Amino acid sequence: MSETSKVVAVIAATPALSSILTMVLAGDMRLRVHLFDDEAQLFAYMRTAPVDILVCDFDREGRPAYEMVEAIRLDYSIISQDVQVIALTRAITPPMRHQSISAGIDEVIIKPMSPRHLLGRVQARLIPRPSISPPSGYRGPERRNRLPMYPPMPIPNRRFTDNVVQLFPDHVEG
Repeated sequence: MSETSKVVAVIAATPALSSILTMVLAGDMRLRVHLFDDEAQLFAYMRTAPVDILVCDFDREGRPAYEMVEAIRLDYSIISQDVQVIALTRAITPPMRHQSISAGIDEVIIKPMSPRHLLGRVQARLIPRPSISPPSGYRGPERRNRLPMYPPMPIPNRRFTDNVVQLFPDHVEG
């Protein structure tokens, strides 16, 4: 493999879904894709080799994906604690959203989704990103200031109480 290849680990809810996702991801020659049947296999691998992106599933049996990711972030025997994580789920609830953020899950994709969509999201994550490890214990992506905030542009000759925007301010009927 080339030096630029990235390692993707896949642990999904069913063997069929895992196989499909692995096959589509392996179509990108820059990726080395490893399929894991259970969390024990994944953790054993991550203790011996780095993983760049983890694709996991909230709907699989065992502990929830956010707990598994928290365990990865806090286990100092794992080589790549700051692995990028894409989680899959059938539905996301407000508590699940909060748990995902606090665990350091980078992205949640709602199923059913196209495996090609997942491939596109994995490829987007190959772009380098800043990571943080503050004293609070959180390890993961830098989420502050993700979008630049620009002040609103003033519109000439417009009061803020108006709800009508004049389209042709220079046009005078005569």
